[in-house]
Amino acid sequence: MPTASPSPSGTRRVPPPTTVADFSAPEPDILGEPYVSRTVPLSTTDGGHTPGVRDVATVVSRPDAGGRTRAVVYLHGYIDTFFHPAHESAWHEAGWDYLALEMRRSGRSLRPGHIRDDIRILSVRNEEVALAIDLARERGATQVVLAGHSTGGLQAALFAHDHPDAVDGVILNSPWLDLGMGWFADTVASPIVDRLGVIAPHLTVATLGGTYGEWLSDPLHGGHRIPEHLKPTDVQPVYAGFLRAVRRAQRIVQSGRSTIDVPVLLAMSRRSGRRISPGPADLSGSDVVLDVGMMRRSAGLLGDDVTVLEVPGGVHDLALSHPDVAEFYTSEIIAWADGLGA
Repeated sequence: MPTASPSPSGTRRVPPPTTVADFSAPEPDILGEPYVSRTVPLSTTDGGHTPGVRDVATVVSRPDAGGRTRAVVYLHGYIDTFFHPAHESAWHEAGWDYLALEMRRSGRSLRPGHIRDDIRILSVRNEEVALAIDLARERGATQVVLAGHSTGGLQAALFAHDHPDAVDGVILNSPWLDLGMGWFADTVASPIVDRLGVIAPHLTVATLGGTYGEWLSDPLHGGHRIPEHLKPTDVQPVYAGFLRAVRRAQRIVQSGRSTIDVPVLLAMSRRSGRRISPGPADLSGSDVVLDVGMMRRSAGLLGDDVTVLEVPGGVHDLALSHPDVAEFYTSEIIAWADGLGA
């Protein structure tokens, strides 16, 4: 592998730069028809890559995606992947191309030797976000909306700030814009994580998942068909290096230095449920992962044109809520996106 060279953002580039022309030919996707996936090798790294293993990103779409003038690019959350056919179909029926981006070291882009979501600098993923947007533009989209869930929402917000002319609107689905621990996070936890993230990036500092993931995949409850090798539903570790990257990005948002020039829709559940030992009512009708109050407080930091959508009965990933709730959420965000061109 060529020697990487430093860049101003703290990431390093492995020449030559990747372009849209480097995407592979479409292949059948694991979700089956009508989805295909394309991979693209990446040319930047942040130190979390596996030596000798090239990072890649993957775009999942319909084979006929392209030719429409409007497209949405979707960014997944932590330990997450695209498995939302009903949500995608609604966008398709509304006249939008839908491109789900699996970012490096996650989901379909995980390669042998990779540690899942071993990201040291969140902005390193801006490379694949830009490539997915360029792919949508090259295939005919004149209007592109960037959508992100949870950590993907944080990624989308920072990308839109750093690339003000790249997209026409931003949709945030339960974005992880702050740690949600108040004084303790700012004065105790963050400095410790900042240090550990450098000297012991693979140290487990927290866990995530378990009950919520199991509920999503339980046929008697959520009933979603989750490709478990892409999105584990059991408890997963949160590593110090990843959490350090997230906290550094969150501090940019919380300082008001990440304002977005295009319209933003911030969607969240109406209430948070218990994160420890959540009961059936919490799992089926609230956000048991993040604090919705944190999202509500952060909305005003994102820019001058921010719409807040509270979804009664919504779960953390609003698109995976009870069918009636998910349909409400999906119809509302599509209507908002449709209005961008009005």
